[in-house]
Amino acid sequence: MTLQQLKYVVAIDSHRSFAEAAEALGVTQPTLSGMVGKLEDELDVRLFERTSRRVTTTTIGLRIVEQARQILMEADRIKEIVAESKGAISGEFRLAVGPSIAPYVLPDFIRIYMEQYPQVRLSVEEMRPEAVMNALRESAIDVGIATTGHICDGVLEIPLYTERFCVYMSENCSRKLPVFRPEDLGHEHLWVMKEVQCLRESAFSFCKGREGRRHVYEAGNIETLIRIVDANGGYTIIPEMHLPMLSARQQLNVRHIDGDHLSLRKVSVYIREDYVRERMLNAVVDTFRQFMPEGMMEPSLLRKGVRL
Repeated sequence: MTLQQLKYVVAIDSHRSFAEAAEALGVTQPTLSGMVGKLEDELDVRLFERTSRRVTTTTIGLRIVEQARQILMEADRIKEIVAESKGAISGEFRLAVGPSIAPYVLPDFIRIYMEQYPQVRLSVEEMRPEAVMNALRESAIDVGIATTGHICDGVLEIPLYTERFCVYMSENCSRKLPVFRPEDLGHEHLWVMKEVQCLRESAFSFCKGREGRRHVYEAGNIETLIRIVDANGGYTIIPEMHLPMLSARQQLNVRHIDGDHLSLRKVSVYIREDYVRERMLNAVVDTFRQFMPEGMMEPSLLRKGVRL
């Protein structure tokens, strides 16, 4: 039994396909099948049921895959401990970022990080927060960045930055209002971001100040919301970091939020509890420090960084 065989087994279970697992691992399918077949012969068990349409992990195979994941994680941790002791920032680094955050941070993050840490093999993927937590537990990623509040067993949350929300109103609304108060727009449509909880919570908190029937429509992204407002009237909620993406004319339609309504989101870094690459983690924080707007970053990170 070898670590390579265990890696093959985990990949097949994840992809439910020998062909896709072989492609992901960068090996030929016959090589993959042969190595797994040898492991099955050694253990005298069937790990996978193969049909022409799909691959299913057997009951005993599921238990072995779970143990294989743990073994591979511990093996990777040995490498991490050695790299950390040498002060090296190199090797593979897998980052996942929430889709409502990625457009605002990834362009600058990737550019700066790759310039300053050329020895790191960086891979970045957009994931919803629930998928980030699952990927961390399975050690499929090293670090996740998502909105605060998704903590779960085995995962640590480190506050990274706080971002305010603003209101984007149609020109007819914006000409009338120097600041935003929900009660002044009780008759207007409120357009909100679909499946982005922090934006929905902020939007629905305004509904307390609205009279009569509530008109709330959902769209798939911020750009769509803004175009809908421009064409149809009403207003929407946008993150502060979206403001530079607006045209000069559109920026005239932005208002800060007045009152006690929920008007910010907190974003955190998520890692496994047993993550040991402190230098690698601080490289992420230092990269964010170089492009984030002043005042957004968590003050404790700016003072002393991350200490594991």
